[in-house]
Amino acid sequence: MEATCTCRPVKSPLSDRPLTQAAAWPDQSLQSAVELQRLLAIGDRDWHALKGQRSRRAAEQLAAALVQLLSGDDPRRRSSTPARDQAIALAEHALFWLRAEISDPGCPSHGREAAGG
Repeated sequence: MEATCTCRPVKSPLSDRPLTQAAAWPDQSLQSAVELQRLLAIGDRDWHALKGQRSRRAAEQLAAALVQLLSGDDPRRRSSTPARDQAIALAEHALFWLRAEISDPGCPSHGREAAGG
C-alpha cells in the first residue's frame, strides 16, 4: 500500500487573510519574531542560571532561526538562500540541545586563560 500525501496549508487561527503574491511574509511577522527572539534570548545576567536548560537554549535558537528566515528569505524562491541555510543551521543546533547531544562548554572567562596568552 503506497502512502499518499494529504499535505495542505495549515490555516492559522490568527489570520483569515490569504497571503498575497506581493507579500513574502504576513505583515508584522518579522517584528513579532524579533520580539520573541529578544524575549527568549538568554542575557548576561541570566546566563549562569539558564545556560544548562535545554529547552531554553533550544527555544533561543529556534527564535533566532525564525528571525533569520523572515528577515532574509523569500518563501516563493525554491532554491536555497543564505538566510534559509542559516535558519536550518540554527534549527539543527536547537535539535542538538533538545536531544541532549550537546552541552554548554562553560564560561571561558572563569578560570581559563585564552590559548597562547
